[in-house]
Amino acid sequence: MNKIKSEIDNLRKTLEYHSYKYYVEDSPEISDFEYDALFRRLQDLEKEYPQFDDPNSPTKRVGGIALDKFEKVTHTVPLGSLSDVFSFDELRAFMNDKENDEFSVEAKIDGLSVALRYENGVLVRGATRGNGVVGEDVTSNIRTIRSIPLTIPYTGTLEVRGEVYLPRASFEKLNKKREEKGEALFANPRNAAAGSLRQLDSKIAAERGLDIFIFNLQYCDKTFEKHDESLEFIRDQGFKIIPLIKTLKGSDAVCDMIKHIGELRDELAYDIDGAVVKENLLSRRVELGETANTPKWAVAYKYPPERKLTKLTDIVVQVGRTGALTPNAVLSPVRLAGTTVSRATLHNIDFITEKDIRIGDSVYVQKAGDIIPEVVSVEKKDRNGSEVAYEMPKICPSCGQPVIRDPEEAVVRCTNVSCPAQIVRTISYFASRPAMNIDGLGEAVVTLLIDNGLIKNVADIYYLDPSEIAKLERMGEKSAENLISAINESKTRGADRLLSAFGIRQVGEKAAKNIVNVYPDIDMLFDLTAEQLAEVDDIGMITASSIVEFFSHPDTRVLIDRLKAAGVVTVKEKVQTGNKLEGMTFVLTGTLPTMSRADASALIEENGGKTASSVSKKTTYVVAGAEAGSKLTKAESLGVTVIDEEGLLKLINE
Repeated sequence: MNKIKSEIDNLRKTLEYHSYKYYVEDSPEISDFEYDALFRRLQDLEKEYPQFDDPNSPTKRVGGIALDKFEKVTHTVPLGSLSDVFSFDELRAFMNDKENDEFSVEAKIDGLSVALRYENGVLVRGATRGNGVVGEDVTSNIRTIRSIPLTIPYTGTLEVRGEVYLPRASFEKLNKKREEKGEALFANPRNAAAGSLRQLDSKIAAERGLDIFIFNLQYCDKTFEKHDESLEFIRDQGFKIIPLIKTLKGSDAVCDMIKHIGELRDELAYDIDGAVVKENLLSRRVELGETANTPKWAVAYKYPPERKLTKLTDIVVQVGRTGALTPNAVLSPVRLAGTTVSRATLHNIDFITEKDIRIGDSVYVQKAGDIIPEVVSVEKKDRNGSEVAYEMPKICPSCGQPVIRDPEEAVVRCTNVSCPAQIVRTISYFASRPAMNIDGLGEAVVTLLIDNGLIKNVADIYYLDPSEIAKLERMGEKSAENLISAINESKTRGADRLLSAFGIRQVGEKAAKNIVNVYPDIDMLFDLTAEQLAEVDDIGMITASSIVEFFSHPDTRVLIDRLKAAGVVTVKEKVQTGNKLEGMTFVLTGTLPTMSRADASALIEENGGKTASSVSKKTTYVVAGAEAGSKLTKAESLGVTVIDEEGLLKLINE
């Protein structure tokens, strides 16, 4: 038995060594085949001899039991944020009285900040930054990152801060898989890293290929004089420390290093969005101190949005769920802010005309917010006379029906409600994460279902036959089973998510929530006027009119009835925490001092009361705020008791 224990221990040490060589030093000494053979041998031995189980074994990095939620963690040392500067003039101003100080200049990794805590040489916790004071315990997912040591030589208490990121190659691989499954693509590696690290199922996180760079010592029993010394100590513990780092004096040298890092952006295997400049001498950091939110001893230099020149080879039109025709540039592929870009939005015909964009032009592209590719300008000196001016189509490219220009907007729309492109995007939006969140029902799968005659509208989703889905190309029984499961889960998303999912113009998540707080049953919306809806917080007449138009259509009544028959929740869940207002009916009017009307309505319902939109003899109280209108006048004429916000709270708390 001792021989078995010895072999298991040796295998673990060998695998950890080779993981370090591969994932940290990027200098593997054995082939993947040889590593996998050792790994399988260890798995077999651990399965056969469970008495030698060790939570820090390399085999535990593949993920474990899924969690219900992440627990909150208060950081031992707050994870602060940095002030940003966007020019060398701003940077020199920051360094104005610090020219003789020693600074560390480091690449700023575009990822998700975490704190790792070790006690007695063992990883005990990994937590997200959160708000800097309180984060989430993501230890189970942290343990799946191969470049993070599960054990270290130092046996005191150690806490380090790092940036979890997704390498570009892993990001491309992940998005390719999602595209094949018909799932929504991640916008950039940072979003993908954040989504991966917050997976409740650590097995999913383990498959994503996350990595980390450590950039700061948060806490240690051992003391250091300088930041670069602490990083050397961290490196000696087996961590992968921040790359492209140099200790320098003087603003000229610092600016030169920042330029150098910026010039390398395209060559790196990971994304960066700037450079960090911070005092190297730790005592100097203490001397300079911090403001309420940021340190005075460090700053982040943010690079301007990456901009590339490429060829615009064509302009194609995409028909959206509201019928809007959006022109998109077809580009010669170019690497931009973490992804390869071959399409970019051109917004509308006014944008094209204003910038004089023509097919065949050389154009500069960048990503708005590092997410949405857009054409910024034209390099007109590259023109040779072959470029072609663009005109918007007179008929819809999807259904062939005439299009009209919206007189109030720079938008051309298809008015055919049966337009195939609108149906695809309407259903895709309904199933999207912010709406009903039906996993696996992306645009590719929606198109597949429509093309095979299985769905025509959103209600049809809830009547799908798994056996019919399984027959489709790229699906099969397991995919069909997973899709039906996701569809069934979506039935209980709630009335506000459902209302938002319909894609009514200008009705997003917030607007839908406000409406449902006042009108908790979707059926109530069939009888409302635009004026009544406009009294809801943050709902204007244009939005209200769009809602009335949607609910006045006969097909909407059929749609809602079919959704209800399928078991989709169309009524706001009543969350009652008390009964002080049981049997009372309230009407809200005017602007309350500290609460929105939606919040006040929710509070009333939580305490057993009801809210109504109009005043009658059955109204118990009218809660009036500033600039109360006709409802207050009617309450006074009917003799209904009028109270203010304070009076409402008194009813609940007395």
